Amino acid sequence: MNAPIHLDFDTLRRRIAAILRRGGLAPLHAEALARVIAAGERDGAKSHGIYRIEGCLRTLKAGKVSADAEPELLDDGSGVIRVAAGGAFSPAAFECGVPRLVERARALGLAALAINDCVHFSALWPEVEALAGHGVAALALCPSYATVAPAGGTRPLLGTNPLAFAWPRPGAETPYVFDFATSVAARGEIELHRRAGKPLPDAWAIDSQGAPTNDPAAALAGAMLPFGGHKGSAIATMIELLAGAMIGDLTSRGALDALGTTTLAPRHGELILAFSPERFAAGRPGDPFAAGEALFGAILDQGARLPSQRRFAARARAAAEGIALTPDEVALLDRLEAGGLDAVS
Repeated sequence: MNAPIHLDFDTLRRRIAAILRRGGLAPLHAEALARVIAAGERDGAKSHGIYRIEGCLRTLKAGKVSADAEPELLDDGSGVIRVAAGGAFSPAAFECGVPRLVERARALGLAALAINDCVHFSALWPEVEALAGHGVAALALCPSYATVAPAGGTRPLLGTNPLAFAWPRPGAETPYVFDFATSVAARGEIELHRRAGKPLPDAWAIDSQGAPTNDPAAALAGAMLPFGGHKGSAIATMIELLAGAMIGDLTSRGALDALGTTTLAPRHGELILAFSPERFAAGRPGDPFAAGEALFGAILDQGARLPSQRRFAARARAAAEGIALTPDEVALLDRLEAGGLDAVS
C-alpha cells in the first residue's frame, strides 16, 4: 500500500517544471530549477530534492524573487566574468555564464564567475559537476542567510555557507566532487528532522538563549553550529568575504536583514572559480589527471571512499530502477501542480 512509485529522471523533471510554471515562473527559470531539483532527488539528496519546491513557490508568492528576469552576462575581457541575475533564482544565471567561464579558464588557466543578485536555495554540486564535465576543475561558494552562530557565539550571524569542489576524471563516469555546508548540517536537514519528529544529534544547534538543544524547532528559532568549531567558523567567514563582500553582494547577515525571515529563499551572490589543470601543469613533467587518479586509487586502496560515492550510487540506482518517491511525495507533487501558488501558505 505504501510501496514507492518510481519515475525516470525526465518524467520527474517535467513534473517539477510544470509545477513551477503553474506557479508563475518563466520557462527559462522553471526548466533550470527543475533540472537542479530533480537531480537532487535522483541522487538521494532529499534535503535538496522535491522538498525544495514549496520553498521556491513560497518565495515567489511573497514577491521575493523575480519570475522572469533574464540573466545578463557582463564581460570586460578579464578573468572575472559577471552575471546579473536580476533577483531571479540562480540556476539560469549560472547556465548563462558557463560557456564564457569555461572558455576564459582554458585561455587564462583560471577564471571566476560572480553571480550577483540571485536567489539561491540549492546545493552547489550541480555547478561544479557541470564544469568538471567541460574538463575544468571548479570551486563554488556562497553565503546564505544568518542561521549559524560563530564558534563561541550565541546568536546567528553566518550562513550555512556551502563549499563545493570538482575535479575532472577523463574516462571515468563521474568526477571527484565534494559539497558540504560549513555548518554541522544543511538547514534543510534540520527541517526534515522537525517534519519527521526526530531529535537532532548532539552539538548541531543551540536555542534562542544560546543553550545546546536537540529540538529541531528550537534549533530553527535559535542557531546552528559550524562544523569543526573554530575551523568551520573561519571557513564560513572566508566565504562571507569572498562570495559576499568581495563580489559586491550581501553577506548572510545582510541577506537575512533584507529578507526578514528564514522561511523564504535568500537573495545574495555566488562565486565560482574554474581552473584549467593543463594550463597550470604546462611545462612540467607528468599528467595532472594521471596524478589525480593515482591519488584517488591510493585513497580507495586503504578502504576509504571518495566523497559523493553514495550520491553517485543513488544516481546509478535511479538510472536502472527509476527515482523512488513515496506515495506522500507523489501526493505533494499532485497538490502543488493542481494548486500552484494557492497550494502554499
